[in-house]
Amino acid sequence: MAKHQTPLLDQLETGPWPSFVSDIKQEAAHRAANPDGVDYQIPVDCPSDLLGVLELSFKDKETHWKHGGIVGVFGYGGGVIGRYCDQPEMFPGVAHFHTVRLAQPSGKYYTADYLRGIMDIWDLRGSGLTNMHGSTGDIVLLGTTTPQLEEIFFDVTHKMNTDLGGSGGNLRTPADCLGQSRCEFACYDTQDLCHTLTNDYQDELHRPAFPYKFKFKFDGCPNGCVASIARSDFSVIGTWKSDIRIDQDRVKAYVAGEFKPGGGSHAGRDWGKFDIVKEVVDRCPTGCMSYDGAKLSIDNANCTRCMHCINTMPAAVKIGEETGASILLGAKAPILDGAQMSSLLVPFVVVEKPYDEIKEVIENIWDWWMEEGKNRERVGETMKRLSFQKLLEVTNIKAMPQHVKEPRSNPYIFFKEEEVPGGFEHDEAAYRQRHMR
Repeated sequence: MAKHQTPLLDQLETGPWPSFVSDIKQEAAHRAANPDGVDYQIPVDCPSDLLGVLELSFKDKETHWKHGGIVGVFGYGGGVIGRYCDQPEMFPGVAHFHTVRLAQPSGKYYTADYLRGIMDIWDLRGSGLTNMHGSTGDIVLLGTTTPQLEEIFFDVTHKMNTDLGGSGGNLRTPADCLGQSRCEFACYDTQDLCHTLTNDYQDELHRPAFPYKFKFKFDGCPNGCVASIARSDFSVIGTWKSDIRIDQDRVKAYVAGEFKPGGGSHAGRDWGKFDIVKEVVDRCPTGCMSYDGAKLSIDNANCTRCMHCINTMPAAVKIGEETGASILLGAKAPILDGAQMSSLLVPFVVVEKPYDEIKEVIENIWDWWMEEGKNRERVGETMKRLSFQKLLEVTNIKAMPQHVKEPRSNPYIFFKEEEVPGGFEHDEAAYRQRHMR
C-alpha cells in the first residue's frame, strides 16, 4: 500500500503520455520492496515522501520547498542546488532533497556501462530519480542529503571521470547538437568546440563570478536542434558563405516522385504528389527561389538560410561548401524583462582550432558584462539597457547591415568626437567656411 494517498497526482497518469508520477511511484515501490537494497545512504522513503509533498503542494496551491541556501562541495561554487522541504516532520524522506548537476558529454553520447555507473552511484547515495536532461543539458540527479554531496562528488569524478555542471552566477554547462558526427547539415564540429570551451573555461563554470547565469549552446546548422537562438546567452549557429549546391538531376527526381521529400520520412504527413513550387519555391521566406519546369534557381544573395529547401529535398539541395558559424548574443527566458531571442553579433566566423577568434569575442563580452551588469541581470538585458552599439564597441566589431533589427525611429544621429576627422572644432570650422559668407 502506498505511504501517501495522491488523488491529485494520480490524474497526471491518465493522459496519453508517460508521466513522471508513474516513474516516481515505480522507484518508491522498488525501494519499499527492497528496503535494504543497496545499503541506501539516504532515507528509503525518499521517493514516497516526494510524492506526498507534491500532493500537498497541489492541494495547498503553494510550494513546500524552501530555498536551499549555500550548499555544495568543497572548492566549487556551483553544481549543487540546495533544496529543503518546509514540512520535514511530515515528510522526513525529503527533509533534504538537493539536486546535483553533472556535465553531459558533447552531443550526449553515452555508453551503457557509463550510465550504469552513474545510476549505481545514485541508487546508493541519492533518490534514484534523474532528469535526462535538464534544460541546460546536464545530467540532473534529483534528491540527496547534505552529507552525501562530497561522497557523490568523489565517486563521479574518480570512478566516472565526470565533473559537476554549472549553477548560480556562472558559466552553465555548454551544450551542443550531434554536429558532424551524425548530421550532413552541420557546418562545423560542434562537439569539439563545445568540449574545448568546456575545458578551457572550467574556472568560470565552477566558481561563480558573473552577475547571473551565462549559457553557451552550439547548433551545427540553422535548423537549431538545441534551440541556441532562444535558450542561450551565447549562440554559435552553423552557416555558410558560398552558394547552396543544387543537383538538378535529383531535383527532377523529386518532382518525378523517385525520391520521397523530407529526407525519405513522411514524418506523419501524406505529401501526396510532390509539388516543388507549392512545397519549396512558394514557401521560401524571401522569395529567392524559382523553378521553370526543368531547373531550380536560387538567388543566394537573398537567402536567409532558413533550411526549408534543404530539409525538404536533402538529396538534391545541400549547404554551401564555405562553412562557418554566426555568433548571436542575449537570448533568455522571461525573468525580468520578458523573453527575448538572441541578436546577431558576428555574421560569419570560420570555426577552426584553437578557436581564438571566438574566445576573443567571449572574453570581451565577459569583461564588459562583469563590469556593467547589475545583479541577476542576464547579458541580454545588459545589452538592451546599455545599447547594442555599446556591445559592438566593447567587442571591437564594426556595425554592419546585418546588425539592423528595425528601421530607425529617431532621425537624429549623434557622433562622438573621435568619429569626426579632425574633431568637432575642425568640423565646425569647415562648415562655417563652406556656408557662411
